[in-house]
Amino acid sequence: MFFLYNLLVIFTGFLLQIIALFSPKMKLFVSGRKNVFSTLKETIQNKDKVIWFHAASLGEYEQGLPVMEAIKKAYPNHKIVLTFFSPSGYEVRKNNTVANITLYLPLDTQKNASQFIALTHPEKVFFIKYEFWPNYLNQLKKATQDFGTQTYLISGIFREKQAFFKWYGGFYRNALHSFDHFFVQNEKSKTLIQNIGYTNVTISGDTRFDRVTAILERDNQLPFIADFKNNKTTIVIGSSWPKDEQLLVDYINQASEGVQFIIAPHNIKTEQILHLKSQIKKKTILFSEKESYSNRIDYQVFIIDTIGILTKIYSYADIAYVGGGFGNPGVHNILEPATFGVPIVIGPNYSHFAEATALVNLEGCLSISDYSSLENAFDLLLQNEEERHEKGHICSTFVQMNKGATEAVLKYLKNKEA
Repeated sequence: MFFLYNLLVIFTGFLLQIIALFSPKMKLFVSGRKNVFSTLKETIQNKDKVIWFHAASLGEYEQGLPVMEAIKKAYPNHKIVLTFFSPSGYEVRKNNTVANITLYLPLDTQKNASQFIALTHPEKVFFIKYEFWPNYLNQLKKATQDFGTQTYLISGIFREKQAFFKWYGGFYRNALHSFDHFFVQNEKSKTLIQNIGYTNVTISGDTRFDRVTAILERDNQLPFIADFKNNKTTIVIGSSWPKDEQLLVDYINQASEGVQFIIAPHNIKTEQILHLKSQIKKKTILFSEKESYSNRIDYQVFIIDTIGILTKIYSYADIAYVGGGFGNPGVHNILEPATFGVPIVIGPNYSHFAEATALVNLEGCLSISDYSSLENAFDLLLQNEEERHEKGHICSTFVQMNKGATEAVLKYLKNKEA
């Protein structure tokens, strides 16, 4: 099976080069990997101490960021290498300040893995949540023998459908021997990994809780949002998709004049933004055009056609709708509005996300499935201030009670080195 896996990876590499001729996103995926090894040769010397973090995409980067920041502080003389698999992670965070070197991860061939590990010679390696590449893991196992590399999984999630737990997944299971320790999010993940023979596992929780609680300590002010809100009750719609917006637009168009709406769509392509705006009957302002509007308080809807400020916008919300819940795999990050103590409304597809499931069960988050249930949820939260504050309190308390995963990782490393 491992032989077939390697053939498949090589074939995929050739196929992606062809697809890149027609797909801008895949072109980034392919071209971004061309200079990885030359960059490493130029920036890492044999004498350098290196710590390597790998994130599949943007979500995993945000998840691992608290650990990266803590490691950077604890090991100031080390160079931090950060790799991404997906363009949606690399292109957004390639200019981050936590890593010394940020790169795409070359495809998981034996040659690439061997060369990458040889050039980085990492002292410690952290894989965030998932993305288990057998060739890289096998090379890291050899690196443990050659120069004492320690490999960790942080905020890990294991599910029964993964290859490790199938009859054909023997080479995947064997690759897990490379990990010195697994820091997993929940009891189910711990049980699954123990059932295939790995006992070096700790339930540490999810580092995303540490990430979002740290947001409270930062300056979240956005004067133009404060002006638009104008002390009125405000619903913030974050990471919305067209299926969300079909329902939301109908509600916005019939809403009372005393409610403000801020929409930050997942996709900010011009044609989709303009289509969304054309459907809204209320006076609507775009972020990209905000300087041309003399008085923002005359508007009831603010469409955010930019990226990077949604987290701060949630701090102005009285109610949050988080999109993605009508698609697959499901709802986007609900922890950001939750940490600000905002009650949340989401679509029906959330079962893959433990935090969403927990908050729905705790009744801090309301799940809707159609326009009628959306209308009922918003009306309840708008008309009953006590209910709104209670659900918001449930959300903020939930976040605070689940922080501490970063501390667990750092404590383990400290004890190991003592």
